[in-house]
Parts: sequence; C-alpha cells; structure tokens
Amino acid sequence: MPTTVDAPRPLDDYERLSDAELDARIRAAKSALGSRLLVLGHHYQRDEIVKYADFLGDSYRLSQRGSQSDAEFIIFCGVHFMAESADILAQPHQRVILPDLGAGCSMADMADIADVEEAWEALTREFGDTFVPITYMNSTAAIKAFVGRNGGLVCTSSNAKAAFEWAWAKKPRIFFLPDEHLGRNTGTGHGLALESIGLWDARLDPRVVIARTPRDTKLVVWRGYCSVHQRFTPEQAEFLRKEIPGIRIICHPECRYETCQAADLVGSTDFIIKTIENAPPGSKWAVGTEIHLVNRLANAHPDRLVMSMQRNVCACATMYRIDPVHLCWAVENLVAGHVVNEIVVDDETIEWAKVALARMLEIR
Repeated sequence: MPTTVDAPRPLDDYERLSDAELDARIRAAKSALGSRLLVLGHHYQRDEIVKYADFLGDSYRLSQRGSQSDAEFIIFCGVHFMAESADILAQPHQRVILPDLGAGCSMADMADIADVEEAWEALTREFGDTFVPITYMNSTAAIKAFVGRNGGLVCTSSNAKAAFEWAWAKKPRIFFLPDEHLGRNTGTGHGLALESIGLWDARLDPRVVIARTPRDTKLVVWRGYCSVHQRFTPEQAEFLRKEIPGIRIICHPECRYETCQAADLVGSTDFIIKTIENAPPGSKWAVGTEIHLVNRLANAHPDRLVMSMQRNVCACATMYRIDPVHLCWAVENLVAGHVVNEIVVDDETIEWAKVALARMLEIR
C-alpha cells in the first residue's frame, strides 16, 4: 500500500468500488496503521460500519475511549457534535476525523449559539440571575462552552435527573437545551406540571416568548428535538398492545412526553440495551429508538421478540451518511499521509466545554 502521494485521494475514486473491495481495503488500511488508529462507532451506526469499530457505544463514552487511548488518529463514525466532543477530550497529539462532514445532527443544529445567547440575555433580563443552563450532550461545542462560561453543565440522558438536582440546588431555574423532550420528561419526572414548563422558541420574537413563559417557572426548555425519536407516538404503543398481547414498550427520553407516558419503561440507550439483554427468553419488546440499534438487539437475542414501535421506520439520515466509501477514503488517506475531514475545536471553546463536562462528572 502506498505511503506517500502528492495530494489527498479524491472521494470519487472510491464510489465505484464494490462492497468486497471496500471491505478488503478498509481492513488493509487499518492493519497498516495499527495502533496509530482508533475507529469509534456509535450505537446508531449501520452494521456495515460497526464491524470496523474498535469500540461501540454512546457519544460521550466513545469520546472518553478515544482520549484514553494512545492512538494518533481517531475516526469517529457518528455525527459532527460527537467528533467535536472527541476533540474536546482528546490528548494534544490526537487528531479526530469525521468520515463525512455532512453527518450532522438536526437536534444539535437547532440550537444556534447566537440564538442561545439572545435567549439567555432575555431570560436573565426578565428573571434576573436565577437560571442555570444545562445542555444535553447532543449539542455543539459552542453550546457546551456557553453553559460552561455561565455556571452550567452538560448532561446525558442517563444523568439528566441528577443534573437537574445539581442545578436546582444552586439556583431556582434551569434553562435546558437543545432537546425539549428530554428536558420536559426530566422536569415532569421531578414533579413539575407541564403547564409550568416554559418553551423557548427561537423562531419567535423574544418578547413574545417571555410573555408566554410562566412567571413561576422552574424550567425553560429550548425548542429542539430528534427527528427520529419524534416519530414514536402513544398511538403506536396502543396499537402494539392490542396486536401483540404481553408486549412491553420501552423508549428513549428523547421521545415526546405523551409517548414516554404511554411506555412501560423509559431510559437511555444503555438502559434500553441492558433491559433487553437481561430480559427473559420469550419476552416481547417494542422499542422507541433508532432502527439500527433495534435490529442489532433483535439479532443478538433471537429467543425474544424485539421490534421497533414504528412499522415504517426511518434511520437517522445524517448518521447514515457514514458509509464504507467515506470510511475507506479516510483511512487510505491516513496511510498515504493525509488527514482529511479533521474536526478541530478552538482552544477557548475547549477550555469552557471542559468546565461544563467536569461539572457533569461531579454528579455521576
């Protein structure tokens, strides 16, 4: 395999390759790079990518794995904010690569830093210094840095409950972004009434949003959501219970409030995986989360029924952009001495994002 070329190899050269050729060349490039390369695969990735991953997991755990390794190159098979998180935690010598820069996250993109700063200014002007900002891990590096600068922290779907308790111990109100559903589900789990939870809609004039925000609110959530998890509904749960007696509904807290209320169990990706892994043979499960993970669980546990809550399921479109073509292109360019699609977060953003992440670790 060549070790030097004058310029990065064009992606077009890879699009004509067969699946077998891509597989052979990816494996050869990984072998050539050896311990210099670490490939991280998110749970929602397609199986054609997962098979090349050195580690499989959620975004934060994978970022930790990368920083704890000695690898020079970290290829993150996920979406943009995940690769940013990996770069935030990475050691100085490590370089993070996203095979396709088009692999974004619609939820993360719904919280633009300029809009968030405008909302924060309006909320603090109206309610004073009474808010702690919390951002979900599924947010950009700029948003993580924003909450770090303003006394807040990052949370995951696993520790959102504890993050809320941490924040309320400091100030009476929380500003949660970018996922309104995780924020609302966590708030109601703490006993808040739905009507007491404010919704910040960046599409509206801030004066209108402030006027609609309950004066006694303890929680304002950003209008943002996961396009995949929004598709699961309480009607689907009701239909499945009628069609398949004994089936249990388990969903992710990024689903709508009404869907979570209709489910038997609600929890993080790890919670869903562990619940089904530990379920008895013959049990029946309808799962409200990304289809690649659901199918992987079904294949791993043929002695129990594991299916999606939704019949016509859409995969995460942006996650799906990571394919063998882009992965092969990225690894072969590394072998040839070229780093393509490197994700670089600036030093100031890294500093404040690390502050927000460190606060999260205090509550784990």
